[in-house]
Amino acid sequence: MMSFEMNDRKKIGLGLTGFGVFFSFLGIIFFFDKGLIAMGNILFFAGVTLTIGLKSSAQFFMKRSNFKGTISFGVGFFLVIIGWPIIGMIVEAYGFVVLFSGFWPTLAVFLQKMPIIGWLFQQPFVRSFFDRYRGKRVPV
Repeated sequence: MMSFEMNDRKKIGLGLTGFGVFFSFLGIIFFFDKGLIAMGNILFFAGVTLTIGLKSSAQFFMKRSNFKGTISFGVGFFLVIIGWPIIGMIVEAYGFVVLFSGFWPTLAVFLQKMPIIGWLFQQPFVRSFFDRYRGKRVPV
């Protein structure tokens, strides 16, 4: 059974994941700066690995259903490193959506329960969009 306690390793992992998203965002804002995007990718991957553990990360990324997303994310990272940040980010975004498509329903429920912006996600037209994809994986 998995432990949901927040130890120091998970705190550091969440921090690295947050910094990874932040640096990737800065890289996009600064006209696809490949250094910032690459740093964001490394921090994001390290943060996910620390948060869920090395063994769980390897199992998640090597699962047969996630293999296409893993390859896409890796190819996108390689494209960013060699100097094609726009194409690399597009390929990475596709890989990210495929990899984490199982988490979108959980994210939808979380957003609907947030105190400040939850009312927006509980509106009928937005809720119908979320309900349509709840429990489904993104088709690939």
